[in-house]
Amino acid sequence: MDQVVVGALVRADRVLLVHRRPDKRAYPNVWELPGGVVEAGESELAALARELHEELGVRIATESASHLCWLTARPAGEPAHLSAWLLRDWQGTPANVAPEEHDDIEWLGLEELPPPVHVPVRTALVAAMRTHQA
Repeated sequence: MDQVVVGALVRADRVLLVHRRPDKRAYPNVWELPGGVVEAGESELAALARELHEELGVRIATESASHLCWLTARPAGEPAHLSAWLLRDWQGTPANVAPEEHDDIEWLGLEELPPPVHVPVRTALVAAMRTHQA
């Protein structure tokens, strides 16, 4: 079973989402948190750091990451273990440096979020963002 990791880059009351290209095999044409598959020998946070650098050109501060949730997803009918992380500290300005993966990125507030791909991830993210705002 693949292990997948995604990260919620949060600044103020907004989260960065990527729009997956319509030709992607798993979850095509949806807004989702950036991330990807954990490679052999990588920890979740090492994979997340690599993926977010490859896709967005940022360097995350893994020591400031907080875990949101785990779940079993079924992209393209194949089960995958998905782990989601909240990230409030990184270096660089996020940009779409992987146009073969997604065709747009956007900062969205909680009230602007599109329907969730993974409800448990959205629930944990919204709770974490609201806790931080309080």
